[in-house]
Amino acid sequence: MIGNAHLDPVWLWPWQEGYQEARATFWSAIHRMDEYPDFVFTCDQVVLLSWVEESDPELFARIQERVAEGRWVMTGGWWVEPDCNMPSGESFVRQGLYGQRYLKEKFDVTASVGMNVDPFGHNAMLPAILRGQGMDSYCFLRPGPHESELPGTMFWWEAPDGSRVLAYRIPFEYCSPPGEVAGQTEKALGQLDRSLGDLMIFYGVGNHGGGPTKANIDSIHRYDRMGTFGELTMSSPRRYFDEMTKRLGEQGLAELPVWRDDLQHHAAGCYSAHSGIKAWQRRAQAAVLSAERWAAVAGHDARADLERAWKQVLFNQFHDVLPGSAIEPAYDDARDQLGEAVAISKRIITRAHNVIAREISVPQESGTQPVVVFNPHPWPVTTRVEMQYGLAPNGVHVVDADGADVPCQRTQSVATTDDKGRGATVFQAELPALGYRLYRLRQGPGQHPGGTLLASEHHLENDVLRLELDPVTGWLSSLVDKRTGADLLAGAAGPHTQVCEDPTDTWGHRVVSYDWPGEEMVTTDIVLREHGPLRARLRVEREWGRSTMAEEFILGAGGDDAVEVRVTLDWREQAHLMKLRFPVGLQSPVATYEIPFAHLTRPIDGAEEPAQSWVDLSGSVDGARAGLAVVNNAKHGYDVSPPSPGRSHSIGITAVRSPVYSWHDPRLLDPDGYYSFQDQGTHSFSYLLVPHAGDWRAAGLTRRAALLGSPVRAMLESFHDGPLPSARGYLDDGGDQVMVTAVKLHEDAPRDLVVRAVETTGRPAVASLHIPMAGIRLVADFGPSEIRTFRIPLDDPLSAVETDLVELGVRRGAFTVEPW
Repeated sequence: MIGNAHLDPVWLWPWQEGYQEARATFWSAIHRMDEYPDFVFTCDQVVLLSWVEESDPELFARIQERVAEGRWVMTGGWWVEPDCNMPSGESFVRQGLYGQRYLKEKFDVTASVGMNVDPFGHNAMLPAILRGQGMDSYCFLRPGPHESELPGTMFWWEAPDGSRVLAYRIPFEYCSPPGEVAGQTEKALGQLDRSLGDLMIFYGVGNHGGGPTKANIDSIHRYDRMGTFGELTMSSPRRYFDEMTKRLGEQGLAELPVWRDDLQHHAAGCYSAHSGIKAWQRRAQAAVLSAERWAAVAGHDARADLERAWKQVLFNQFHDVLPGSAIEPAYDDARDQLGEAVAISKRIITRAHNVIAREISVPQESGTQPVVVFNPHPWPVTTRVEMQYGLAPNGVHVVDADGADVPCQRTQSVATTDDKGRGATVFQAELPALGYRLYRLRQGPGQHPGGTLLASEHHLENDVLRLELDPVTGWLSSLVDKRTGADLLAGAAGPHTQVCEDPTDTWGHRVVSYDWPGEEMVTTDIVLREHGPLRARLRVEREWGRSTMAEEFILGAGGDDAVEVRVTLDWREQAHLMKLRFPVGLQSPVATYEIPFAHLTRPIDGAEEPAQSWVDLSGSVDGARAGLAVVNNAKHGYDVSPPSPGRSHSIGITAVRSPVYSWHDPRLLDPDGYYSFQDQGTHSFSYLLVPHAGDWRAAGLTRRAALLGSPVRAMLESFHDGPLPSARGYLDDGGDQVMVTAVKLHEDAPRDLVVRAVETTGRPAVASLHIPMAGIRLVADFGPSEIRTFRIPLDDPLSAVETDLVELGVRRGAFTVEPW
């Protein structure tokens, strides 16, 4: 019998109410321990303990005593119980980094059992992350028996990299009513695999906290004496897994079934509910990761500020905040807290960039404006940079540090004033890995070198791609990849926009698919906004009901191999949703979705699926391999649908849903009631269309997504001497299969660098990481989807070691380090 008190710090109440309830719930648990010598309390969500520490030192001291006694048991090890699909891989790492380190510092323990009892699904890489954080087992509730045919109550859950945890699906519920436990126990036993012999049943008042009551505990003692349900023992998940491991032995453990997939589906609509929180989270995660990198490069000990920022990000990944299922006022708090994380990050980044730029040698050149462009990504990046400028009434052109012309063109300024000197340019920057390059704005027109680029109101074409727009629908009628000759839309049919009524609740309970029949938005205008030597931009405007949408298709000159589309959607519909659909003319396609740190192949059945930033369809066109990926910077709800009458295979992104806030089926809405509907107003996001020759691995999708979500930064600079060259990189992962995802200072040692990398294609690889900031080259083997973290003392980089995900231990993986 697992006594616990699940507490949603935010849900149908604001976080301030959760803050108080944590204190009340934990006092209740302490009092139950005083009254019942055998009572054991299982606690997760470290943020609750941190709140108690700062608000009630007496209670915190009592908890420390009970932890030392072994009756207050820490599980989970994460800052909160987050949504377990939408946060980035690095966010899941930081949940454990800050959670486990807090437990170690305050209680001298760490959690060895992962626990997410309330989230609505669990991504397939969690076993690898849990193992890297010192946890060997996992308790969860959803999906329930009616939602997924898992192989049993207890089974091995194996990640794509081969890591395993012993998983236990909690039967029936993680909490119980305050009275006797008979009903809870009977329903749990009805769902359990009794062949296990020993079983865990969770009890205690939950959601708004509360925990085990006297009536709960008295009834457990009573039913134990009566033998009604067998022997009932006050226990903890750790004790249960230990005893089961001992009883089953190596042979029995080896015979347990193995699950090699994610754990879905429960509430399909939560991956698209409240577009704002999804976009704010993506922005904040990218900002803090960038700040970490630049603080490390500049040698700034910003660990305290970064911890504050990360904890705001992690808190708002809670499974009733990020999924959009909390009350409306909760999102005012979430916006402010994530804004704080972004503001902290921007201050760190701005300081670091200015410290670095001050050291660059920038010779004076009359009539020019120096610009330093910073690349936050640990691989070389070529990208277009939009730059505002002043004091140049005749415009500018861009040159590099050697004075060579750089492809550029004038674009619309963000300022609309009578200042004739203000303007904006877009230019192509070629940037070192995690580094910078110096450019200059020179007044007046230049040569503006560029590649082939043709454009009209219905046509864009460069050396690699040719696309044509249907003037009626405003969507692509052709997308030719000149490298293969394949027209990915040849024979494709179906709408691009799909608006339909959405009668489902906020969570989308019981929804399998949102690929419903709907109406298309009506195209009202197509305008060629830009056509220069560097890029062309087509604007397509649409409307439906009271809503409007503009999509701007941007194609670069020369070898640009992806179409960027910037979307501005002004949504004014209630209880409706809109899908953006991407029909393709592929035969026998396979659908691949990005998940945290990895990818999964899923059936083409129209089901609504959670994913990170990209979805790919790879198949063939006229017998030749071809594929199309869609990469985006703000959305998490996707589907891939099979052909149907009048429609071909297509990728779908749920762009917007507008249910009532915190409406939970089976509660019915009052037809005469007044309700607030989600997602009213303006939404801005971007996506990329990435054609390829049939292997998504060669298209660099994960790196494209990172650049789309975390653009490079350009800053104006002054003239001065300095020891640094005009371009420099500080860490380069080579841009191949193995991708560096974190560059930071060690939590305990600001002179130690932490570098984490992951294999991104699901195939073995050898990675060569060039780390000029440490003066070394590190070479390591990576298995498919393997995550490895290296600790590099900057004062003795050749003594680098591999560490775990919480930076508390040493792993004994093989790699080599040499001066470079």
